[in-house]
Amino acid sequence: MKKLLLGLLCTIALGAYANPADDLLNRIDKGAAAKFKTILVKSDKDFFEIDQTGNGKNTTAPKPAGKNNPIIIRGNSWVNIAVGINWYLKHHAGIHITWNNMSPKLPNVLPAVKQKERHETDLKLRYDFNYCTFSYTMAFWDWNRWQKEIDWMALHGINMPLAAVGTECVWRNMLLKLGYSEEEVGKFIAGPAFLAWWEMNNLEGWGGPLPQNWYKQQETLQKKILARMKEMGMKPVLPGYCGMVPHDAKKRLGLNVTDAGKWNGYQRPANLSPTDSRFTEIADLYYKELTKLYGKSDFYSMDPFHESGDDAAVDYAKAGQALMSAMKRANPKAVWVVQGWNENPRPQMIEDLKVGDILVLDLFSECRPMFGGPSILKRDGGYGKHQWLFCMLENFGGNVGLHGRMDQLLNNFYLATGKKGESNHNRETLKGWGFTMEGSENNPVMFELMSELPWRAEKTTKEDWLKEYCYARYGVHDATIEKAWALLAQSIYNCPVGNNQQGTHESIFCGRPSLNNFQVSSWSKMRNYYDPEDTRQAAILFASVADKYRGNNNYEYDLVDICRQALADQGRKQYWKTIADYQSFSRKEFDKDADRFLKMILLQDKLLATRPEFRLGHWIEEARNLGKTAAEKDLYEWNARVQITTWGNRVCADDGGLRDYGHKEWQGLLKDFYYKRWSTYMKALADQMAACTNIDYEALGSGKNAGKTSAELFQLALPSAPKIDWYALEEPWTLQKNPYSSKPEGNPADIAKEVIHFIK
Repeated sequence: MKKLLLGLLCTIALGAYANPADDLLNRIDKGAAAKFKTILVKSDKDFFEIDQTGNGKNTTAPKPAGKNNPIIIRGNSWVNIAVGINWYLKHHAGIHITWNNMSPKLPNVLPAVKQKERHETDLKLRYDFNYCTFSYTMAFWDWNRWQKEIDWMALHGINMPLAAVGTECVWRNMLLKLGYSEEEVGKFIAGPAFLAWWEMNNLEGWGGPLPQNWYKQQETLQKKILARMKEMGMKPVLPGYCGMVPHDAKKRLGLNVTDAGKWNGYQRPANLSPTDSRFTEIADLYYKELTKLYGKSDFYSMDPFHESGDDAAVDYAKAGQALMSAMKRANPKAVWVVQGWNENPRPQMIEDLKVGDILVLDLFSECRPMFGGPSILKRDGGYGKHQWLFCMLENFGGNVGLHGRMDQLLNNFYLATGKKGESNHNRETLKGWGFTMEGSENNPVMFELMSELPWRAEKTTKEDWLKEYCYARYGVHDATIEKAWALLAQSIYNCPVGNNQQGTHESIFCGRPSLNNFQVSSWSKMRNYYDPEDTRQAAILFASVADKYRGNNNYEYDLVDICRQALADQGRKQYWKTIADYQSFSRKEFDKDADRFLKMILLQDKLLATRPEFRLGHWIEEARNLGKTAAEKDLYEWNARVQITTWGNRVCADDGGLRDYGHKEWQGLLKDFYYKRWSTYMKALADQMAACTNIDYEALGSGKNAGKTSAELFQLALPSAPKIDWYALEEPWTLQKNPYSSKPEGNPADIAKEVIHFIK
């Protein structure tokens, strides 16, 4: 009886997961699977088909899809079937599932499929994530949020995502076995918002120590993530081992290590050379603990010597062989995934490795391709004999802002795939594509474009593609919306060749004030490339149909984002006008223009308050919700606040240049952090001008100024940039615990109109 019951339970359990595509559909909209029939077909060709009972050879008109006439999606993998579902919903039903809209309500009767539709691709490997994504966007995600992301990945064709959650659990177990104490482990592993840079060998301990509950939670979370990924037929990429050890490993373990020095003020972990006699021992221990927790992987991610200069003492060829050997001992079938970024992978490190054993991510293919396209980082030979993926980076720092390189993306993709008609000797080694963004949940248009290109047999232009996108995104054909998007596509979404800026055109509101404020973060490499009038006009057009599309989720998200961009761009113009007032000593004009600039920041805050995605509260709430105790909640909130503002301590923020790298143009942050900086600065400028005209002659003749030279007295009448200790102003906010809510306030259409009225 017990055996019978056990068998029945197993049958039920297996049945529940017999069709993961149906489960995905029901997570999107409860009961949605009944409107579809998904069929897994054995084939070596990656494809999906969209069909419906009653079309094809039948002469009768196709009937609308319903329970008795479902939409049929065929494919050779569950991921490809998910892509087919997404394609149907976008291009047939006008329903766009994306980060801001993962649970749309499907109509009771879906549009009919008029004729069978088939799409194929030979780009079989499709990667997702940058290590930075796990901190800039996903630092505090729970299982509910991760479920949605895995669904998003499947719908967009991803089948080999980086799975870095819980890597710190492996390291904790490993270090304890090497003799480190819990306290020592806590000083080495970073806090939850900074784990990415610890994993990339950039820093130790910052943001920690991690509570024991964190390790338990993340191990459980990673196991759920891996199980769901594998259920969908994905092959997760696990972090491999390339020599990182605590900086005290020479003294603590007697290892022969290289001191990696500092990274923007932080102590970096040491490097155990892959050619060291004890590398095998340490590497095998790492893979043993990794396998024990999360199983074996067919792909391991390793980036040795990442963002570091050449070292004459390192034999890179032997290092590559040692790394490969350690990985192969863990899984003989495994492939080494390495980032193509700056000097990596060094040719001498990979030239002797076998074809098929290494897969290179051409990390920034839409801007700085290394595979052979036009680029400052072009490698004439590409990656030689080795296989590689065409990747779109798009976003740095998780910063908010409209941004894209549509023409560059199309040009470089067609060059890489041979569709441009030019000879490309790297085409044979191209095996797929990937998303390698530092932060996600932004610019959905660029991620849609990239994910669709491999499935389109014919070349497309951004103009033609956008018309399809507008219908998919909003479910309507609207000439005004299309005109607005065409304007954006020609300007802010068309960053040109030669402009190597890192991601978005940063908002002036988020910058540390100065007399010459341009870029916000230290490494953004910003250059003007579009007219701010274009984003203003696009916002005016988009907002002109706001009443017509109230309640349309995707429209309202874009309405807020486009108006936000227009207001930020006009804010930059207003800033320069205000500074010109100061430089020309026009006090009345300065007071008026400074006031208008500060009102723009508060108006931006009000606009962004209407959508949860643009509210600081969603980030803070995620952080606090992961904590089990008050102390844990406070630690996680502090991590969350620091990462998006000062990023580091005083030395690392100021001298290291890390402050504002992860800045966010979010409601709450604008009002309480950025506004405070700018209002302080504008007041300092106003006070300085007033001091130059309201001279206290009695004080001037008193002992207060006794001993001053004539030159020093002359300087009293000359304005100079105020000296403000910005870190002292910023740090207190990172220590606060005032609550922020993710619940939206106000109506997007109403506040967008207010913004348009202000900037017209």
